[in-house]
Amino acid sequence: MLFVIFCVDKDDHGHVRAANRPAHLAHLKSLGERLKLAGPMTTEDGSAMTGSLIVIEAVDLAAAQAVAAADPYAPAGLFARADVRPWRQAIPAPN
Repeated sequence: MLFVIFCVDKDDHGHVRAANRPAHLAHLKSLGERLKLAGPMTTEDGSAMTGSLIVIEAVDLAAAQAVAAADPYAPAGLFARADVRPWRQAIPAPN
């Protein structure tokens, strides 16, 4: 089952994002094929990151929430909000 992890950064926490980014990227890489896509949300002009959008495959909501909680950004206090929701890909149709 697919899940979206949608996170919004706290204001003025770019330094927290920068300090934890290498560990965050290592966490994402460790997910292997369970990671379907990931990337930062940005300001309109693209000059700053403002959150994260991650799509993963997990057996259930609890497993997806555990992946989100294990992201180094979470315990570092980067996020004002982090939502984990079931998601179904419609377009393009999955293989």
